[in-house]
Amino acid sequence: MAAFDTSRPSLGLSAGRISGFFINMFGTVAAWNDARITRNSLSKLSARELDDIGLSFGDIDSVATRNVR
Repeated sequence: MAAFDTSRPSLGLSAGRISGFFINMFGTVAAWNDARITRNSLSKLSARELDDIGLSFGDIDSVATRNVR
């Protein structure tokens, strides 16, 4: 009777880890882009408009990066 081994040696990277890396990288870039768009949009508002929505110029960065962290 012959034995047939179907297992392959692992090189340390599996398809799941590689795809997970790219998914994580894509998510990071998407979150960065969302924060950039939010920051640019809020920066275009006047102090009066920011006050109307309960923000100040100092709050823009924390609001833009709230969901990134």
